[in-house]
Amino acid sequence: MRSLRSRLGAVSLALAAAAATTTVIAPAAQAAYPPGFKSVGYQPSWSNNFGSIPYSKLTHINYSFALPNANGTLQAIPEPGKLQQLVSGAHANGVKVSLAVGGWNNGNDDNFEILAASANGRTTFVNSLINVVNQYNLDGVDIDWEYPDPGAEGDNFTLLMRQLGDALHSRGKLLTAAVVSEGDTANGVQPAVFGIVDWLNIMAYDGGSPHANYDWSVNSVNFWKSRGLPASKAVLGVPFYSRPTYISYADLVRQDPANANRDCYNGNCYNGLPTIRRKTTWALSNAGGIMNWELSQDTTGSTSLLNAIWDTASGGTPQPGGTITGYGGKCVDVAGANPANGTAVQLWTCNGTNAQQWTRNGSTLRALGKCLDASGTANGAVTQIWDCTGAPNQQWTAEANGQLRNAASGRCLDATGPSSADGTRLQLWDCAGTANQQWRFN
Repeated sequence: MRSLRSRLGAVSLALAAAAATTTVIAPAAQAAYPPGFKSVGYQPSWSNNFGSIPYSKLTHINYSFALPNANGTLQAIPEPGKLQQLVSGAHANGVKVSLAVGGWNNGNDDNFEILAASANGRTTFVNSLINVVNQYNLDGVDIDWEYPDPGAEGDNFTLLMRQLGDALHSRGKLLTAAVVSEGDTANGVQPAVFGIVDWLNIMAYDGGSPHANYDWSVNSVNFWKSRGLPASKAVLGVPFYSRPTYISYADLVRQDPANANRDCYNGNCYNGLPTIRRKTTWALSNAGGIMNWELSQDTTGSTSLLNAIWDTASGGTPQPGGTITGYGGKCVDVAGANPANGTAVQLWTCNGTNAQQWTRNGSTLRALGKCLDASGTANGAVTQIWDCTGAPNQQWTAEANGQLRNAASGRCLDATGPSSADGTRLQLWDCAGTANQQWRFN
């Protein structure tokens, strides 16, 4: 994680009393997400949103951060009352909470280096963490050592993780770690660690040009997989902030609501809704989940990045199959009921066939197992069906006036002409709110 992590304020030296045992129910998020898919959010102790955490969209939360001492003991847990509140709220919603240890800490990892270098230091550290896990009724630990160097530090990191993994797993607890996106530094996390952890949170941000772009982020996960990390243990991290200036996504949207559908604004780049959806779609087939840094930087409602992850990965609340009617009362239709990539999408007299049955899954519209796809971004770009990829040209936002706005172009689904004749091709055109751009889901 990054610079905000250094803002840990002064905390009480006394740890709070043990949290009461909570009966963990089946998490709504885990029931809706595909089996094994993880939605992990980091929750900083310094944020003020503990009363509004969207538990139903998460499977795991990492409370950030505890800091180690050089002898293996832990510094006082920051804001212990907030941690207790988090555990209570999370467990009531079936969400697991781990303690994240370390963080960027202004680039100072000296205490990790020292404690991991001796058997006594490692044992003290493990015992300290087990005591905190028990005291706060936590579900695991997330080690965020930024970063063990290749060589002796990497060897010591493996020894530390093995001992900690044995202690946690024997108690039914989780062990995860946050790791750098790619590069030589990543070699400090040896492949032996892959068999110890439950998963790795890959910090695929603070890199790439533009910042955390889709291709660079996918390459980051593939880098770890190429080293032997199973896909199921590779959790793709996404930023809820911009670079080079650290501005939260929520602040960017407050500056201009249109920023929700952009990736760059005034020289700062981040991940807007289309990119988050596209990354989530990729992760569904190629990774073990999505992690975010961090929850307090998100918005709520239709512009929320966490909601976009939820909608894309779980299908949100997919609508039953039905027709979409448009200009002249005609139906949106796949020409000839042909499921091949590139088949035209058109208007046709409503006939109740499968070629006119559409489902809304997240921000995609699907028929015959394919997605409604814009062939380009310019006025006049035709629509077609295509294998679902999660790309912005397959993402459509239903607006209050009946328009369907395409995420890649900002243009609207339009009946060419305008005409309502059977076979009228559907295209993209500048949004005007006209009758040939108004669509109704039935």
